[in-house]
Amino acid sequence: MKAITLNCHAHHCARLRSAVPIISPAMRFITSSFPFYPSPLRNIPQRPLVAFAKKKNSNSEPVLSPSITEEVYMDDDLEDDILLDDELLDDDTYFDDEYFEEEAEPSVGDGAGGGGISLAGTEWDKKAFKIAEEVCLSFDGELDIYAFRTQLNATIKVRIERLTNKSGSPDMTDIEAFTTAYRMRLDEAEATGDIPQNISLEVSSPGVERVVRVPQDLERFKDRNLYVKYVAEATDSGSSPEVDGVFRLISFDIETRCCTWGLADVRVNREKSGKGRPLSKKQKEWRLNTPLDSLRLVRLFSDM
Repeated sequence: MKAITLNCHAHHCARLRSAVPIISPAMRFITSSFPFYPSPLRNIPQRPLVAFAKKKNSNSEPVLSPSITEEVYMDDDLEDDILLDDELLDDDTYFDDEYFEEEAEPSVGDGAGGGGISLAGTEWDKKAFKIAEEVCLSFDGELDIYAFRTQLNATIKVRIERLTNKSGSPDMTDIEAFTTAYRMRLDEAEATGDIPQNISLEVSSPGVERVVRVPQDLERFKDRNLYVKYVAEATDSGSSPEVDGVFRLISFDIETRCCTWGLADVRVNREKSGKGRPLSKKQKEWRLNTPLDSLRLVRLFSDM
Protein backbone atom coordinates (compact mmCIF):
# COMPACT_ATOMS: atom_id res chain seq x y z
CA MET A 1 0.00 0.00 0.00
CA LYS A 2 1.28 3.45 -0.89
CA ALA A 3 1.12 6.70 1.03
CA ILE A 4 -0.14 9.67 -0.98
CA THR A 5 1.63 12.93 -0.21
CA LEU A 6 -0.14 16.16 -1.06
CA ASN A 7 2.07 19.11 -1.82
CA CYS A 8 0.61 22.56 -2.52
CA HIS A 9 2.97 25.42 -3.17
CA ALA A 10 3.27 29.13 -3.32
CA HIS A 11 4.89 30.62 -6.34
CA HIS A 12 8.22 32.26 -7.05
CA CYS A 13 8.84 35.34 -9.13
CA ALA A 14 11.16 35.39 -12.12
CA ARG A 15 11.73 37.81 -14.96
CA LEU A 16 11.31 37.08 -18.63
CA ARG A 17 13.54 38.79 -21.09
CA SER A 18 12.00 41.05 -23.68
CA ALA A 19 13.28 42.67 -26.83
CA VAL A 20 12.40 45.81 -28.75
CA PRO A 21 10.88 44.90 -32.12
CA ILE A 22 12.56 46.43 -35.15
CA ILE A 23 9.93 46.83 -37.82
CA SER A 24 10.89 47.25 -41.48
CA PRO A 25 8.58 47.62 -44.52
CA ALA A 26 9.47 44.11 -45.62
CA MET A 27 8.19 42.55 -42.44
CA ARG A 28 5.17 40.33 -42.51
CA PHE A 29 4.28 41.53 -39.00
CA ILE A 30 1.74 44.29 -39.58
CA THR A 31 0.67 46.76 -36.91
CA SER A 32 -1.38 49.92 -36.81
CA SER A 33 0.20 53.33 -36.29
CA PHE A 34 0.65 52.73 -32.57
CA PRO A 35 4.15 51.33 -31.97
CA PHE A 36 4.44 48.61 -29.33
CA TYR A 37 7.72 48.35 -27.49
CA PRO A 38 7.50 45.59 -24.91
CA SER A 39 9.01 46.35 -21.54
CA PRO A 40 10.48 43.63 -19.33
CA LEU A 41 7.62 41.48 -18.11
CA ARG A 42 7.32 40.03 -14.65
CA ASN A 43 6.78 36.34 -15.13
CA ILE A 44 5.01 34.95 -12.09
CA PRO A 45 4.81 31.21 -12.73
CA GLN A 46 1.95 29.79 -10.70
CA ARG A 47 2.98 26.49 -9.19
CA PRO A 48 0.64 23.60 -9.91
CA LEU A 49 -1.14 21.50 -7.33
CA VAL A 50 0.99 18.43 -6.76
CA ALA A 51 0.46 14.96 -5.29
CA PHE A 52 3.32 12.58 -4.53
CA ALA A 53 2.81 8.81 -4.19
CA LYS A 54 5.61 7.02 -2.39
CA LYS A 55 6.26 3.70 -0.77
CA LYS A 56 4.91 3.51 2.74
CA ASN A 57 8.29 2.28 3.92
CA SER A 58 10.03 5.28 2.34
CA ASN A 59 12.80 6.85 4.40
CA SER A 60 11.36 10.32 3.76
CA GLU A 61 10.23 12.07 6.92
CA PRO A 62 7.35 14.54 7.14
CA VAL A 63 8.57 18.10 6.78
CA LEU A 64 5.51 19.73 8.34
CA SER A 65 2.85 18.39 10.68
CA PRO A 66 -0.21 16.97 8.88
CA SER A 67 -2.41 19.24 10.98
CA ILE A 68 -1.06 22.41 9.39
CA THR A 69 -3.53 24.08 7.04
CA GLU A 70 -2.07 25.17 3.72
CA GLU A 71 -3.68 27.80 1.47
CA VAL A 72 -3.47 27.08 -2.23
CA TYR A 73 -3.81 29.49 -5.15
CA MET A 74 -6.28 28.33 -7.81
CA ASP A 75 -7.18 29.97 -11.14
CA ASP A 76 -10.39 31.77 -12.02
CA ASP A 77 -12.46 28.71 -12.93
CA LEU A 78 -11.99 27.34 -9.42
CA GLU A 79 -12.29 28.91 -5.99
CA ASP A 80 -9.78 31.65 -5.24
CA ASP A 81 -8.46 29.55 -2.36
CA ILE A 82 -8.82 25.97 -1.25
CA LEU A 83 -8.06 24.86 2.26
CA LEU A 84 -6.72 21.46 3.13
CA ASP A 85 -7.86 20.79 6.68
CA ASP A 86 -7.65 17.84 9.06
CA GLU A 87 -10.64 16.14 7.44
CA LEU A 88 -8.72 15.79 4.15
CA LEU A 89 -5.52 14.52 5.72
CA ASP A 90 -4.70 11.18 7.27
CA ASP A 91 -1.70 9.69 9.00
CA ASP A 92 0.03 8.98 5.68
CA THR A 93 -0.39 12.51 4.29
CA TYR A 94 2.15 15.26 4.75
CA PHE A 95 3.45 18.35 3.06
CA ASP A 96 6.79 18.05 1.30
CA ASP A 97 8.93 21.05 0.39
CA GLU A 98 11.10 19.36 -2.25
CA TYR A 99 8.99 20.96 -4.98
CA PHE A 100 10.01 24.49 -4.02
CA GLU A 101 12.98 24.36 -6.39
CA GLU A 102 12.95 26.96 -9.13
CA GLU A 103 11.69 25.77 -12.50
CA ALA A 104 13.26 26.86 -15.74
CA GLU A 105 11.11 28.72 -18.23
CA PRO A 106 8.93 26.10 -19.93
CA SER A 107 9.54 25.13 -23.52
CA VAL A 108 6.90 23.54 -25.71
CA GLY A 109 6.93 19.75 -25.46
CA ASP A 110 9.41 19.53 -22.58
CA GLY A 111 7.28 17.03 -20.69
CA ALA A 112 6.84 19.48 -17.83
CA GLY A 113 5.44 23.05 -17.81
CA GLY A 114 5.45 23.09 -21.61
CA GLY A 115 3.41 19.89 -21.91
CA GLY A 116 4.15 16.95 -24.18
CA ILE A 117 6.03 13.73 -23.55
CA SER A 118 9.66 13.42 -22.47
CA LEU A 119 11.02 9.91 -21.92
CA ALA A 120 14.38 9.22 -20.32
CA GLY A 121 15.12 6.26 -22.61
CA THR A 122 14.74 3.50 -20.01
CA GLU A 123 13.33 0.06 -20.75
CA TRP A 124 10.14 0.81 -18.80
CA ASP A 125 9.32 4.30 -20.18
CA LYS A 126 6.80 3.30 -22.80
CA LYS A 127 5.06 0.82 -20.51
CA ALA A 128 4.61 3.46 -17.82
CA PHE A 129 3.20 5.93 -20.34
CA LYS A 130 0.80 3.34 -21.76
CA ILE A 131 -0.52 2.63 -18.26
CA ALA A 132 -1.02 6.38 -17.66
CA GLU A 133 -3.04 6.63 -20.87
CA GLU A 134 -5.20 3.69 -19.81
CA VAL A 135 -5.83 5.31 -16.42
CA CYS A 136 -6.99 8.50 -18.17
CA LEU A 137 -9.48 6.49 -20.23
CA SER A 138 -11.02 5.20 -17.01
CA PHE A 139 -12.16 8.77 -16.23
CA ASP A 140 -14.56 8.77 -19.21
CA GLY A 141 -12.85 11.56 -21.13
CA GLU A 142 -12.85 14.04 -18.24
CA LEU A 143 -9.10 13.91 -17.60
CA ASP A 144 -6.18 13.85 -20.01
CA ILE A 145 -2.40 13.90 -19.86
CA TYR A 146 -0.99 17.39 -20.38
CA ALA A 147 2.64 16.41 -19.75
CA PHE A 148 4.46 13.17 -19.02
CA ARG A 149 8.10 12.75 -18.07
CA THR A 150 10.26 9.88 -16.85
CA GLN A 151 13.64 10.23 -15.20
CA LEU A 152 16.60 7.90 -14.81
CA ASN A 153 16.14 7.86 -11.03
CA ALA A 154 12.90 5.86 -11.48
CA THR A 155 10.65 8.91 -11.16
CA ILE A 156 7.49 9.55 -13.15
CA LYS A 157 6.09 13.08 -13.34
CA VAL A 158 2.62 13.55 -14.81
CA ARG A 159 0.61 16.73 -15.29
CA ILE A 160 -3.06 16.12 -15.91
CA GLU A 161 -5.73 18.47 -17.21
CA ARG A 162 -9.51 18.47 -16.90
CA LEU A 163 -11.20 18.62 -20.29
CA THR A 164 -14.62 19.60 -18.94
CA ASN A 165 -13.82 23.10 -17.71
CA LYS A 166 -12.66 26.20 -19.53
CA SER A 167 -9.33 26.56 -17.79
CA GLY A 168 -8.37 22.91 -18.10
CA SER A 169 -7.25 22.89 -14.46
CA PRO A 170 -8.01 19.82 -12.35
CA ASP A 171 -8.79 20.24 -8.67
CA MET A 172 -7.12 18.37 -5.84
CA THR A 173 -9.82 15.69 -5.93
CA ASP A 174 -8.96 14.96 -9.58
CA ILE A 175 -5.26 14.81 -8.84
CA GLU A 176 -5.75 12.56 -5.84
CA ALA A 177 -8.07 10.21 -7.77
CA PHE A 178 -5.66 9.94 -10.71
CA THR A 179 -2.70 9.42 -8.39
CA THR A 180 -4.46 6.61 -6.54
CA ALA A 181 -5.56 4.85 -9.74
CA TYR A 182 -2.19 5.21 -11.46
CA ARG A 183 -0.24 4.15 -8.35
CA MET A 184 -2.35 1.00 -8.14
CA ARG A 185 -1.63 0.12 -11.77
CA LEU A 186 2.08 0.80 -11.28
CA ASP A 187 2.08 -1.57 -8.30
CA GLU A 188 0.64 -4.29 -10.53
CA ALA A 189 3.29 -3.64 -13.17
CA GLU A 190 6.02 -3.77 -10.52
CA ALA A 191 4.72 -7.13 -9.32
CA THR A 192 4.91 -8.59 -12.83
CA GLY A 193 8.35 -7.12 -13.49
CA ASP A 194 7.20 -4.81 -16.30
CA ILE A 195 8.64 -1.81 -14.48
CA PRO A 196 11.27 -1.59 -11.72
CA GLN A 197 10.46 -1.62 -8.03
CA ASN A 198 10.06 1.57 -6.01
CA ILE A 199 8.90 3.88 -8.80
CA SER A 200 8.35 7.39 -7.44
CA LEU A 201 5.24 9.14 -8.80
CA GLU A 202 4.45 12.85 -8.92
CA VAL A 203 1.10 14.04 -10.28
CA SER A 204 0.25 17.72 -10.71
CA SER A 205 -1.85 20.23 -12.62
CA PRO A 206 -0.52 22.12 -15.68
CA GLY A 207 -0.26 25.30 -13.60
CA VAL A 208 -2.11 28.60 -13.81
CA GLU A 209 0.28 29.95 -16.45
CA ARG A 210 0.18 26.81 -18.57
CA VAL A 211 1.62 26.69 -22.06
CA VAL A 212 -0.99 26.98 -24.82
CA ARG A 213 -0.40 24.45 -27.57
CA VAL A 214 -0.47 26.05 -31.02
CA PRO A 215 -2.72 25.81 -32.92
CA GLN A 216 -4.84 23.17 -31.15
CA ASP A 217 -5.39 25.17 -27.93
CA LEU A 218 -5.97 28.61 -29.49
CA GLU A 219 -9.74 28.23 -29.74
CA ARG A 220 -9.94 26.92 -26.18
CA PHE A 221 -8.05 29.84 -24.64
CA LYS A 222 -8.87 32.64 -27.09
CA ASP A 223 -10.66 34.69 -24.40
CA ARG A 224 -7.72 34.62 -21.98
CA ASN A 225 -4.83 37.07 -21.70
CA LEU A 226 -1.78 35.42 -23.25
CA TYR A 227 1.95 35.94 -22.90
CA VAL A 228 3.38 35.56 -26.42
CA LYS A 229 7.01 35.23 -27.48
CA TYR A 230 7.60 35.28 -31.21
CA VAL A 231 10.39 35.77 -33.75
CA ALA A 232 10.14 38.91 -35.84
CA GLU A 233 11.03 38.98 -39.52
CA ALA A 234 14.73 39.29 -40.26
CA THR A 235 16.00 42.87 -40.24
CA ASP A 236 18.37 44.49 -42.72
CA SER A 237 21.25 43.33 -40.54
CA GLY A 238 20.09 39.72 -40.97
CA SER A 239 19.06 39.18 -37.35
CA SER A 240 15.62 37.89 -36.34
CA PRO A 241 14.88 39.39 -32.92
CA GLU A 242 12.72 37.60 -30.38
CA VAL A 243 9.87 39.81 -29.20
CA ASP A 244 7.38 39.25 -26.41
CA GLY A 245 4.28 40.87 -25.01
CA VAL A 246 0.93 40.24 -23.34
CA PHE A 247 -1.81 40.06 -25.95
CA ARG A 248 -5.38 39.01 -26.53
CA LEU A 249 -6.12 36.85 -29.55
CA ILE A 250 -8.32 38.71 -32.04
CA SER A 251 -8.48 35.98 -34.67
CA PHE A 252 -6.53 33.12 -36.20
CA ASP A 253 -6.78 31.31 -39.49
CA ILE A 254 -5.57 27.73 -39.79
CA GLU A 255 -5.53 27.83 -43.59
CA THR A 256 -3.35 30.94 -43.85
CA ARG A 257 -1.58 30.00 -40.59
CA CYS A 258 -1.75 33.55 -39.29
CA CYS A 259 -2.84 35.15 -35.99
CA THR A 260 -4.04 38.68 -35.25
CA TRP A 261 -3.35 40.03 -31.77
CA GLY A 262 -4.36 43.08 -29.76
CA LEU A 263 -2.92 44.42 -26.51
CA ALA A 264 -4.32 42.75 -23.39
CA ASP A 265 -5.85 45.04 -20.78
CA VAL A 266 -3.28 44.22 -18.10
CA ARG A 267 -1.10 46.34 -15.85
CA VAL A 268 2.12 45.88 -17.82
CA ASN A 269 0.42 47.35 -20.91
CA ARG A 270 -1.60 50.06 -19.13
CA GLU A 271 1.55 51.42 -17.49
CA LYS A 272 2.81 52.46 -20.92
CA SER A 273 0.15 55.19 -20.85
CA GLY A 274 1.13 56.31 -17.39
CA LYS A 275 0.60 55.00 -13.89
CA GLY A 276 -3.04 54.55 -13.02
CA ARG A 277 -4.28 55.26 -16.55
CA PRO A 278 -6.32 52.87 -18.72
CA LEU A 279 -5.30 51.72 -22.17
CA SER A 280 -5.30 54.59 -24.64
CA LYS A 281 -7.38 54.57 -27.81
CA LYS A 282 -4.27 53.84 -29.89
CA GLN A 283 -3.35 50.97 -27.61
CA LYS A 284 -6.84 49.50 -27.92
CA GLU A 285 -6.70 49.75 -31.71
CA TRP A 286 -3.15 48.38 -32.02
CA ARG A 287 -2.91 45.13 -33.96
CA LEU A 288 -0.15 42.63 -34.69
CA ASN A 289 -0.25 39.93 -37.36
CA THR A 290 2.07 36.97 -36.87
CA PRO A 291 2.49 33.67 -38.73
CA LEU A 292 1.84 30.65 -36.52
CA ASP A 293 5.33 29.40 -37.33
CA SER A 294 6.86 32.50 -35.72
CA LEU A 295 5.37 31.75 -32.29
CA ARG A 296 7.99 30.42 -29.89
CA LEU A 297 5.93 30.38 -26.68
CA VAL A 298 2.29 31.11 -25.88
CA ARG A 299 1.05 30.68 -22.33
CA LEU A 300 -1.72 31.93 -20.10
CA PHE A 301 -0.86 35.19 -18.36
CA SER A 302 -1.71 35.88 -14.73
CA ASP A 303 -1.76 39.61 -13.93
CA MET A 304 -0.50 39.24 -10.36
